[in-house]
Amino acid sequence: MTSRTSDVPASVTTPPAKLEPDAIGVAQDTVIGMASSAPGVSVGLTLAGLAAVTAYAGGPVIILTSLPMLIIANAYRRLNMWTANCGASFEWVGRSISPYLGFLTGWLMIAAYITGAVSGVEVIGPNMLAVFSVQPQSSWPDIAIATGITLVMLVIAVVGIRLTARTQVAMAVAEYAILAGFAIGGLVLVARHAPGTFAITDGWFSLTGIDGHGSLAAGLLTAVYIYSGWEGTLYVNEEVKHRRVNPGRAAILAVIFLTVIYVLVITGLQGAVSPAALQKHGTDALVYTAQAIAGPGWARIMAFALALSVIAATGTSIVLTARIIYGMASYRALPGRLANVSARFSTPVNASVLTGVLIAALTCVYLLVSSIQSAFEAVVNVSGLLFGVFYILTALATMAYYRRRILTGVVNALTLGILPLAAAAFLAWVLLRSVQTAPAPQNWSLIGVLAAGLALMLFARYGLRSVFFQVPRETGPREPAR
Repeated sequence: MTSRTSDVPASVTTPPAKLEPDAIGVAQDTVIGMASSAPGVSVGLTLAGLAAVTAYAGGPVIILTSLPMLIIANAYRRLNMWTANCGASFEWVGRSISPYLGFLTGWLMIAAYITGAVSGVEVIGPNMLAVFSVQPQSSWPDIAIATGITLVMLVIAVVGIRLTARTQVAMAVAEYAILAGFAIGGLVLVARHAPGTFAITDGWFSLTGIDGHGSLAAGLLTAVYIYSGWEGTLYVNEEVKHRRVNPGRAAILAVIFLTVIYVLVITGLQGAVSPAALQKHGTDALVYTAQAIAGPGWARIMAFALALSVIAATGTSIVLTARIIYGMASYRALPGRLANVSARFSTPVNASVLTGVLIAALTCVYLLVSSIQSAFEAVVNVSGLLFGVFYILTALATMAYYRRRILTGVVNALTLGILPLAAAAFLAWVLLRSVQTAPAPQNWSLIGVLAAGLALMLFARYGLRSVFFQVPRETGPREPAR
């Protein structure tokens, strides 16, 4: 990791970087960030619901949501220019606002990626079996597939970031091509008024939907959820060429490309079947619409794209979570063994294995023990909120670190002050609305995640005696270095 600036005590200086430098480029990093958001799965889970709550205005709502996401992405970019380390928001918040708040930020990042990964892996079995038209009679085939894929992605993660990047690019090309192909096919059918399709109206291009029946607030809640994960470009920043510049650029590019994919796929598929049919098949909307567009055989291709989306997201979850854990363990904010890096592979092997085993174990427990499924689902359902929390904290960290520059010009006032504050306020509103509308078990699970973070923070502070809590608050100079 990068060295501290001169005003940080030597006893708190982070160890030098051990991960492989200059291993991947900005394009590969962008794909990793996009894979972390799992576009196929995200659309599959939200297509029917988004069409219902927005009255078919999902496209404009997604475009509107992309604006605060771009602002937050730029905040990540600016902070990465300050110091590029795989702990990212954990260290940025800790060094600019408070080490205690920084630790909680790191914990929320880990919790969000682990729960998000489990929610995806638990459905990989049905999608893989659907490709071969197999109907399992028990949970064991699902468990075997989920465990096997998790272990394969773990091995790839351990072998190195180069192999990870190549694997992600190959899966992304196939996944996005399939999604785009079906979306274009759906648009053609709708434009031709094919039987069973739902015609395009002016309401599709407004924020309030057909006849003004859409709920903008509900649409925004859903749209924020499907974007979460793009910031994964920053957690591999130590391994990216031009590590202070390219990861931030990749984050912005990831948001832009995700916007294009989401708008195209949701707009293209939501009208391929009638509203009643879409809502009836809400849990398998992508496969059902693919079958309506091209027939049963092609529906298996869509199931394959969904499987690729889950596999890619699982791989990035292992890679990104391991690097967050490695970044925190470098300060002994987590056990020091988790900061070990393989001399052969230049990857945080211990942290990667821990992450992979956790994902596999939690998935098996979820699929086998029905008595805890409802409780675990409540935790999974708040994973999107966890992303929102550390997005807010990162925006505030940008303002805190660059506070001396905010009043030095109009551009700085906008990019370092007004816009990050507006984006943070928007996400805070989304979180508040989500908490207000969520069932009690979900809110209690959110409280449980925060309580676990507080307990770990106390353990890190007084048990591990982490040097991170000695880090002084920092601020950037009034003018950038020349």
